Amino acid sequence: MNDATDETPLPLRADCSRCSGLCCTALPFARSTGNAAFAENKPAGRPCRHLRDDSRCGIHDRLRESGWSGCTVFDCLGAGQQTVQVTFGGRDWHQQPRAERERMFTAFAVLRQVHELVYFAAAALAMRRAAPVHPELERIRAALTALAGADADTVLAADPGALRAELGPLLARASELQRGPDAGPDRRNADLIGRDLRKAALRGADLRGAYLIAADLTGADLRGADLLGADLRDTRLADADLTGALYLTPPQLAAASGGAGTRLPAGLPRPAHWPR
Repeated sequence: MNDATDETPLPLRADCSRCSGLCCTALPFARSTGNAAFAENKPAGRPCRHLRDDSRCGIHDRLRESGWSGCTVFDCLGAGQQTVQVTFGGRDWHQQPRAERERMFTAFAVLRQVHELVYFAAAALAMRRAAPVHPELERIRAALTALAGADADTVLAADPGALRAELGPLLARASELQRGPDAGPDRRNADLIGRDLRKAALRGADLRGAYLIAADLTGADLRGADLLGADLRDTRLADADLTGALYLTPPQLAAASGGAGTRLPAGLPRPAHWPR
């Protein structure tokens, strides 16, 4: 996480001890292979068979080797504990009637998006060159934060798509200002799946929405690159320099393959499964 995310009053770091296994219950799993894999199918609303009665994962210490690497990639950015502790006043879905459980699961889905948008707004507010759009960014962040702290009915009535549409152009403008007139190549939404990009000069590049699945970016210069929405599943980032990369998230890093020589933006944690 960058420093700005730590300044927001909304928690943007998952705290499973204050949740009740919402991600293990509310979300569907689809059996798959690769770095975002699940060992079996599970419909939305049904608890994972590994979820214990105390809302802890029974195989948390061996998820990846058990075929559940997708769980190590997922990060609700704090939406889980916000749903349980704030939106529903500390109530555990286990003790609720079915209709209330469904409300909790739906609210969690909304708040996942709200927390992600706050994360991106905070990241843009940390960009010094983006000062011209900071007032609008701060306004939207305040509105999103207020929504996250609202009652369940207000959360359930929210339209995350409309909120994303309002914030999106500001994030793009902040990126342009931060990367400046000497920005790197424009590779927005580019299909770079499996490409050999070792030691590529991508400093300040626009890689928003780029498909970098299984691409080899070993030793690449990604300083200040915009990675909003880039697909980094199985992307090789050994010895790559991502210092100052824009809008990079923990799930993106967790889906990629890095190492001790990978340089990350300040405040972003190194995935636990990466080689040290």
